Amino acid sequence: MRSNFDYLIIGAGPAGLQLGYFLEQNERDYMILERAGEPGAFFKTYPRHRTLISINKVYTGTDDREANLRWDWNSLISDNEALQFKNYSKQYFPNPDDLCRYLVDFTEHYNLQITYNTEVARVGKEGDQFTVEDTAGQKYYGKRLIVATGLFTPYQPDIPGIELCENYIDHALDPEKYANKRVMIVGKGNSAFETADNLVETAAAIHICSPESVKFAWQTHFVGNLRAVNNNFLDTYQLKSQNTVIDAELSKIERQDGQLLVHLVYSHANGQTAVIPYDHVIFCTGFRFDNSIFDESCRPELAIYDKFPAQTSEWESANVPDLYFAGTLMQACDYKKTMSGFIHGFRHNIEALTNIFEQKYHGNAWPVQSLEATPQAVLDKVIDRVNRGSAMFLQPGFLGDVLVISEDEGVAKYYEDIRLDYVSRSSFGQQSHYYTISLEYGRFRGDPFSVERDPTPEMGHEAPYLHPVIRRYNANVLVAEHHINDDLESQWYKEIYVKPAMAFFEAQLTPAPEADLILS
Repeated sequence: MRSNFDYLIIGAGPAGLQLGYFLEQNERDYMILERAGEPGAFFKTYPRHRTLISINKVYTGTDDREANLRWDWNSLISDNEALQFKNYSKQYFPNPDDLCRYLVDFTEHYNLQITYNTEVARVGKEGDQFTVEDTAGQKYYGKRLIVATGLFTPYQPDIPGIELCENYIDHALDPEKYANKRVMIVGKGNSAFETADNLVETAAAIHICSPESVKFAWQTHFVGNLRAVNNNFLDTYQLKSQNTVIDAELSKIERQDGQLLVHLVYSHANGQTAVIPYDHVIFCTGFRFDNSIFDESCRPELAIYDKFPAQTSEWESANVPDLYFAGTLMQACDYKKTMSGFIHGFRHNIEALTNIFEQKYHGNAWPVQSLEATPQAVLDKVIDRVNRGSAMFLQPGFLGDVLVISEDEGVAKYYEDIRLDYVSRSSFGQQSHYYTISLEYGRFRGDPFSVERDPTPEMGHEAPYLHPVIRRYNANVLVAEHHINDDLESQWYKEIYVKPAMAFFEAQLTPAPEADLILS
């Protein structure tokens, strides 16, 4: 069996498969190493209560596949119409078993190169080559290493007595075990509330606790915050059904007389403390990246409470050249801001990463479309992209498009789905006349369902909701900026949006003396 490859990928989850697809399409030399006997094995166990919170909107009113990816959060990017997740489930929040079936079919259809039942024990690096050794002693070698393992090691806060408690990964799923018991659940994410919902009918009392208040996805636009599908528990709290949400720091847990005594310091009560007894304490505090398999020759630095590997704007390790991260590990670069922790976000990141590989290691330019450098041609392309592009819609302010103007040739070159903070560090940022096109949220406070807004086209820069933003740069210096006002259905074909955008491009594409920043 061959053991030397240009690209070694650890993990055959959705991220590893998506990267494998792009490498396969580009005819690159790669191998995916997977510890289980099938792809997507993580979803055989998680989420533990067997409901995905990634939406599967089958009926959208359009057959435009690119646009439909905006509301299809489970499909991988591919060239096969049949390999869309909507063909595997009609449920809005599907069962993860359906995702497992989908991933198996995806793997088989594209004949992705995977070595199964291969658990990595050690990763080292000599010179410009990585050595990956599995638990059976087999060694694999690669010029580039991409870790797509996800986060699978439970993150446990440093609290005395935490060893007395249960964890999301192994607590009993049968709610009868908790019948008439007092239960504390530590954490305020979706796994915590998912666990609480499972126990509402049987537990005597449930207290959900963490130092910070609940953050709702519909307020923050971050889908990793609490989703409505998991917040039924809040009704039982507000309606005084013996359930409670507590903002408090846990200082100690101890066992006494068959119960667990939890010592608390309340977050909003002038330092008030309490000791509250429970029958069960379940930690639902998420997962972290485990870098213990890496030896000193290539151990990646960690970031964000040591939960993630530190990364560059190319998703490369901050301290180990040619070591990259794919999938949910990518969220270290936009932590709790956009969607890199989820399939619908990282699938687009991985496409961008593949283009970086092609440019960096194989001398192939980023895919490009050439246009006439006229206001009408440029505007038509931009309007089409902001209305249809899925990456910029799902990764607002993180992924976008780049338009480069070659004034001497009268040509506009249009590049799609590029990480925006990568632009300034790449050859794009050296251009004397270029634009970024993105979708971004504005800023607002208070109730997101009751926001005062100005609908006039001139006030697009004050738009609180998702809207297109066009920025012109000269060698990384911002020259001009145009905001298209937000729209109820995120459709920007109407004259009220198109006309001001046309005026912007007419002004920018007409040679003129240098001027101060123009904001519109």
